[in-house]
Order: sequence, then C-alpha cells, then structure tokens
Amino acid sequence: FEAHDVHVNELISGAKKLSDYRFLVVPGGFSAGDYLGSGKVFANKLIYKLNDDVPEFISRENLIIGICNGFQVLVKAGILPGFKGNYSQQLTSLTFNSPSGFQDRWVRLKTQDSKSPFVQGISELNVPIAHGEGRFIVKSPEVLEKLYENKQIVFKYEKNPNGSTDDIAGISDETRRVLGLMPHPERNLFGINAPNSASGKVSDEGEGLKMFRNAFEWLKK
Repeated sequence: FEAHDVHVNELISGAKKLSDYRFLVVPGGFSAGDYLGSGKVFANKLIYKLNDDVPEFISRENLIIGICNGFQVLVKAGILPGFKGNYSQQLTSLTFNSPSGFQDRWVRLKTQDSKSPFVQGISELNVPIAHGEGRFIVKSPEVLEKLYENKQIVFKYEKNPNGSTDDIAGISDETRRVLGLMPHPERNLFGINAPNSASGKVSDEGEGLKMFRNAFEWLKK
C-alpha cells in the first residue's frame, strides 16, 4: 500500500477524491472531541456531504475498515450494517460501556463464520481495546436476527468487556468488504506490541497485521 493521510474536509471540498483510492480506513480517535456523541459529527459529514461518494466507492469493489471511533462513525452514518445496499439507515449503534467506564486492555476475538476478505485464515485475534463507548447495540431483535442470517457478524469477544449485545465486537456489510470493529488491530502490528513481548519469544509480526495483509492480497487480485 501507499498510504495517504486525508482529512474528511479535503474530500468534501474536492481537494482529494475518494475515487482515487481503493482502501478507506476510518481510524480510531475522538473525532470532533465526541462532543455530540462518539463519531456523530464525522458521521454527519459522511451522510450530508459524501452521501453519494461512499456508496459509489463500495460499488467499485473497494474495501473500507472503521476501527474504534471509525466503527462508531460507520454505524452512526448507516454505512453499517448496510442491509440490501442501504448505506444511510442507522440500525445499530455503539454506546456507553456496561459497566460504565473507559476500558483499556487486551482482548481475544473469535472470528465468526464470515466471508470478509479481512479475516481469511484468522480464527482468533489478540488485540487491544481503548474505548468508553464500545457497547454494540441493535435497534430491534429483527436487526440482530438479520445480522446472523446474513453472516455479517465478523468478530465476537471471548470475554465481553463492555456489555455488547451477543458479545459482538465487529460487523460487516452484506458485501463483506466494509468492516467495522471496536478493538484495534493496527495496534498489534509488531511482535513487541503484544503483552507477552518480554517472554523471549517475540515474533516479527503482530497478529493484527494479518488483516491488512489480507486486504492487500484481496485488492491486488
């Protein structure tokens, strides 16, 4: 990959074009300070300023991943779960942890029966979390049922750290090419990132790097 750091306002103004890229990463952080709720301001910019660009980007067989705050952005913009290609209807959300409080720890994720290109060859993943609003919730039981039916649940927590519905840590859209997750795979790219790095058995690569290798291999086909 050749990575470019692009501000959302550059896409809105036309200084940069989403159509020039193949892989969109909506990163973690606290966009707009989360003052109106986690990811809400960023989500509104996608809804009202880039409402045609994002669906068109997805239709061109590209990849999107939203991590932590990026996951919050994707669900609040309605890009996920994206049932039947509807990328503007919010049916899920991420809200305050239960019990409440900021969670900063390592977790183990279990990959579900997903055909997402990001998780091929991955059965489980050890990655960190760092969030106060990471509890995944759904608008109705029917939404949860549809996520299972479509196999859009990509990751579950082995031990639920935040009260998320059915231990869900990450979901995809129906194309499987748009993925959102609360944990941070990009914070486990190197062996020294992991908690056991002092054990004397440090690998060169961290477990999270596999997801980005998968994305690269899929896009270059």
